[in-house]
Amino acid sequence: MSGAAIAALIAAGAFVLLVLLLAIPLLKLGRTLDEATLAVRKTHEGVAPIMSEAQTAVTQLNAQLVQIEGIATNVNSMTTNVAAMTAVVSSTLGSPMIKAAAFTYGVRKTVSDRRDAEAVKAARRKHRASRGRRA
Repeated sequence: MSGAAIAALIAAGAFVLLVLLLAIPLLKLGRTLDEATLAVRKTHEGVAPIMSEAQTAVTQLNAQLVQIEGIATNVNSMTTNVAAMTAVVSSTLGSPMIKAAAFTYGVRKTVSDRRDAEAVKAARRKHRASRGRRA
């Protein structure tokens, strides 16, 4: 055996050792990829029922929203009718009621002013009478 053959034999051994050292991480990486594939498959299988339930929930929600829209439309119609009725009642009864309220206020004010004026006159008479007695 010559020196070149020994060097080639050592190089071949080093290459085999290098291939063996690289094969271990590649095998582990292959197992990791298999586990990842299995996890993705299980996740995919679990997502299908969830998506089906979500679709059912959205369908039911849409039906409820249609009913709520009908209710909102009816409430809007009722509000419009109440506003119109309030306007009619206000225009029919509002003006006479305001006039009656103003009249009763004027009567109360006049009666109150007369009572106050009579009380002032009585107080002046009493004061004059008491002054006349002192003098």
